[in-house]
Amino acid sequence: MCTTIEGYKSVKMKLATVLIFLFFITQFAFAQRPAQGPMSKKRFNPEKVGYKLIWEDQFKGKSLDTTKWAVRGVGPRAIAYVSEEAVKVENGYLKLYALKKGDSLLGSAVGTQGKFMSKYGYYECRAKLQKSEGVWAAFWMQSPGISKGEDPSKFGAEIDIMEFFKKLGTDIVSHNVHWAYGPNQQSTKGMQSYRRGVSLGFHTFGLEWFPDKYIFYVDGFKYYEVTTGISNIEEYMILSMEYPDKKEEILRTIFPDVFMVDYVKVYQKKEGY
Repeated sequence: MCTTIEGYKSVKMKLATVLIFLFFITQFAFAQRPAQGPMSKKRFNPEKVGYKLIWEDQFKGKSLDTTKWAVRGVGPRAIAYVSEEAVKVENGYLKLYALKKGDSLLGSAVGTQGKFMSKYGYYECRAKLQKSEGVWAAFWMQSPGISKGEDPSKFGAEIDIMEFFKKLGTDIVSHNVHWAYGPNQQSTKGMQSYRRGVSLGFHTFGLEWFPDKYIFYVDGFKYYEVTTGISNIEEYMILSMEYPDKKEEILRTIFPDVFMVDYVKVYQKKEGY
């Protein structure tokens, strides 16, 4: 009897060890990277390194400037419905809402597709992030041909300049690059930037895009440099308030919630980057 019990305990311990090992392997393969601080203590200023402002919107009017933006993807998206009703411009800000109306969930997104597209340069928004978990603010770029092929240099990439998943922490914003939409989609996996107080007040989120790399910035500080998934074609910008795929993930969301954008600016050098 004693031998049987000892044997059972031994098997149980081995099984637990295997499960822990598999857990960490899974985390390594699929999870976000651990959050890190800035790579440099020096703030980046695009104009001081030769960039010129070529495009901007400071949202000074009373409605969305349709020469620059359009509400993007009106219709079902994840568990919500992208609606013009959830997009407002007032008091000098673009406001992208997450709304709940009865049993309906409304999301929001605007993009420059068909109005302004570019490649290379420095892209920045100044914004105040949402307050809740579940939904998330995003500033990103995309190619209209991303699903047509697997080479990002020819077909483009989804460049997530900033996403704020509050469940990861109140002081963490995420960045990512995806390409080859379809069964062979690839990704850099999530990169996490630790910036104390980033969930409070307004902050800047930037991307410097070169022919051979991306650099991600928060409040002017360099956090990540990436050399994979590089797009070499023109892309358009998107600002959005996103929803998850499952309603269980918004149990802690407080409606209404809002992603407020103060400005979006694009800089380029004479040579285009």
